[in-house]
Amino acid sequence: MTESSTPRTVEFWCDLQCPDCATALDDVRALRAAHGDGVDVVLRHFPLEKHKFAFPAAEAAEEAFAQGRGWPFVEALLGRVDELERGGTGFLVTLANEIGLDGEELDTALIDGRHSFTVEADHAEAKAIGVKGTPTYVIAGRLLDGSKSHEGLRERIDSLLG
Repeated sequence: MTESSTPRTVEFWCDLQCPDCATALDDVRALRAAHGDGVDVVLRHFPLEKHKFAFPAAEAAEEAFAQGRGWPFVEALLGRVDELERGGTGFLVTLANEIGLDGEELDTALIDGRHSFTVEADHAEAKAIGVKGTPTYVIAGRLLDGSKSHEGLRERIDSLLG
C-alpha cells in the first residue's frame, strides 16, 4: 500500500455508558461517510468511574468485536445508554442476543474477564496520553477533546485527516 492509500486512523476514546459518546456517533458516521475506506475508526475504551456499567460494557464490546459484530453492538449500545443504566450486565447480554451475537458467550466473557486486560490497558494509556473525558479523538498524534464542546469538532478532525 502506498502512503496515500493507507487508511488514516482515528482513535475514538469512549465510555459506552456516556450520553455524549452516543451523540458523538454522528461524528463517527460522518467521518466514515466523508472518508470511506480512507479512515479506520478504532474504538478505544475510557470507562469513567461515574458510570457503574461502563467497564463491563467495554468488555462486552470487546467480546462483540471478537464475534465479528463490534461496531453494530457499540452503536446499538450507545443508542440505549438509559437501558444499560437500568438493566446492567443483564441488558448487555439481552442486547447481544438482539443483534445476533452469542449472548451466552458474551455473558461468559463478562464472568471470566477475558477482555478486562484490554479495557484496563486502554484506560491506562488514555490517562498517560492526557484523555480527561469522553468522547476524545486522537488523530495523527493530536488529541481532540470532544467532551468539552462539539463546536467545530468535525472540521478539526477533517483538517487533521487532510
